Amino acid sequence: MNLTQQEYQEITADCRAIFVKKNADYGTSWRLFRPSSLTDQLYIKAQRIRNIEESGQNAVGDDLRGEFMGLVNYGLIALVQLHYAAQGKEPGSLDEILQTYDLWSKKTYDLMILKNTDYGEVWRAMRPSSFTDMILVKIARIKQIEDNKGKTEVSEGADANYQDIINYAIFALIMLPR
Repeated sequence: MNLTQQEYQEITADCRAIFVKKNADYGTSWRLFRPSSLTDQLYIKAQRIRNIEESGQNAVGDDLRGEFMGLVNYGLIALVQLHYAAQGKEPGSLDEILQTYDLWSKKTYDLMILKNTDYGEVWRAMRPSSFTDMILVKIARIKQIEDNKGKTEVSEGADANYQDIINYAIFALIMLPR
């Protein structure tokens, strides 16, 4: 296992632990989100990160690590929601939801491995603000796909864009000081 794979897996484990703790606090209230609301939640987090990056001010005090981890979890929540919508069913338990969360987390990790094979570790030379911009672009694409009722002519669907958001957020987390 190389360094990126190790760092990636540590971060996804941290994000999963937060997801589990939030479910203990709030239950699965996030299941009430419609896809467009999840996209807006991602937008709010990404725009807040951008505002902090540009202004250097953080009035609320929540650190950027927490915001990027929120992007990872909201991206995975969106993929879980899409998964159950495609099946036309509701999950039966938190254990079932966690299995689906883990499934999409693994698929997203596998996608990162494939893309890293093609692109190498070029993301390590990127500025942190570029990850934020890429995430905002992906969110804008998802909004357009949602406005088009999920139809695309030649582009990937919302799921691929959610996976890219997750991967960019994890790359940002790797680059941020701990």
